[in-house]
Amino acid sequence: MATSKPNIMLILADDLGFSDLGSFGGEIKTPNLDKLAGNGLRLTQFYNSARCCPSRASLLTGLYPHQAGVGEMDHDLETPGYRGYLKDDCVTLAEVLGTNNYHTYLSGKWHVGKQGPIKRGFDEYYGLLGGFNSFFDKSHYVRLPEGREERHYEAGEFYATDAITDHALDFLEDSRKDDHPFFLYLSYNAPHFPLQAPKEEIAKYEGVYNKGWDRIREQRLERMKKLGIVPEDCELPPRAEFWNRDRDMYGQNPVWDALDRDRQQDLSRRMAIYAAMVDRMDQNIGRVIDNLQKNGELDNTLILFCSDNGACGEWDPWGFDNWKTTSNILHRKEDIDKMGGPDSYHSYGSGWANACSTPLQLYKHYSHEGGISTPLIAHWPQGIERNGEIDHRPGHFIDFMATFVDISGAVYPKENNGHSILPLEGESLLPVFLGEEQNERTFCFEHEQHCGVRKGKWKLSKVKERDWELYNIDKDRTELDNLKEYYPELVKEMIAIWDEWAERTNVLPRHKLSKEN
Repeated sequence: MATSKPNIMLILADDLGFSDLGSFGGEIKTPNLDKLAGNGLRLTQFYNSARCCPSRASLLTGLYPHQAGVGEMDHDLETPGYRGYLKDDCVTLAEVLGTNNYHTYLSGKWHVGKQGPIKRGFDEYYGLLGGFNSFFDKSHYVRLPEGREERHYEAGEFYATDAITDHALDFLEDSRKDDHPFFLYLSYNAPHFPLQAPKEEIAKYEGVYNKGWDRIREQRLERMKKLGIVPEDCELPPRAEFWNRDRDMYGQNPVWDALDRDRQQDLSRRMAIYAAMVDRMDQNIGRVIDNLQKNGELDNTLILFCSDNGACGEWDPWGFDNWKTTSNILHRKEDIDKMGGPDSYHSYGSGWANACSTPLQLYKHYSHEGGISTPLIAHWPQGIERNGEIDHRPGHFIDFMATFVDISGAVYPKENNGHSILPLEGESLLPVFLGEEQNERTFCFEHEQHCGVRKGKWKLSKVKERDWELYNIDKDRTELDNLKEYYPELVKEMIAIWDEWAERTNVLPRHKLSKEN
């Protein structure tokens, strides 16, 4: 174990799929993250809260998102669990670590409401306060506190992933003005739509995705088996279902080979841009790792990498070119080359999201495994000796606060500025890092009335309009074999667990829906 307080760096990707990284089976080039994985620990059953805002609220506070006030997005629904901002009865990682002489920095996406990162404990901030915007337009990115010096970019030089890293490196340099440790929350908005990347990055993936999502899913699953991410007998589920934003259109992702050539070319380009965004993010993470190494800080820095939700299936197999209308444009011929540039706006659709979630069911928004599962990489040479190992025990974003309190010696408060603080929901990951035994965990989920509860090896999953489904995750991580009819008493017990949790954590009024089925 480290003999001095470790530095802590929490890296969050935005809408990254479970199998996108090379070290988790993907074909995208991610050598820097793969090196961290090879010299650290990979957790394969680590959970987020299914979407940007709720996951970030949970990550920052050690609470379930509804307890923190962000059960949905950053708009106020005027009920306790859905205020759209971090409430006063929670504290953030920055607020807690800051009381223990940590420098606290955030570079990247905030997206947890109106209070802002400086008010919630961060010393320095650069990034995108909202949810998504152009990666090429500097005007959407801000430096706080006001008046702080920020980088200058000439016309055509700005790209958000690079700029977020530039400022993160500035913050690391700032931390070296004394001998206090740092906490850096490096919160990239890649690879969230709009899908945009430098041309040279997109060119690296030209033709890679012409084979289509069916073949990519098969190839990823085979690599995942060889890596030990999933069992050798893991089956590839049928192509996933999809619903549009208004949930008045429903279908199943189509066979790739049944699509006409124009549609295939359009979709291949969308996925190539997405891969380029992940690639560029990995390169930038490499810049940060090199900086830590150069300054002798890498060995005693806990680095955690994860994604805020599953792959983004919004909202049909074709993807959209306009967020407000979710309408699709079929790009042809010379228009293909313009895709991914500053004047373009794309998502990649449910077909590619299904591939990026391989082999898990569904995607972002949902409480099935494809919506709530993130790759988690933990790297800390002085604290983790399980180099290259893979751990299949479950964990959750609620565990970050307990972990950082544990390894830093910080004290989680009972009150803050006159407000009583809710007790932590999570557990320290330090025993997992050390390979020690862990008690059975129970986790619950809700977003937009898509629900889940996991207790040990058992998982209940529910799509909004449907009944609960029961799965044995130890044998069926892909949620193919619904065992509900065989274990009625277990289903009742787990629904009761979810109902109690929903009542306790402000999942209101939606907690009643489980009783309606």
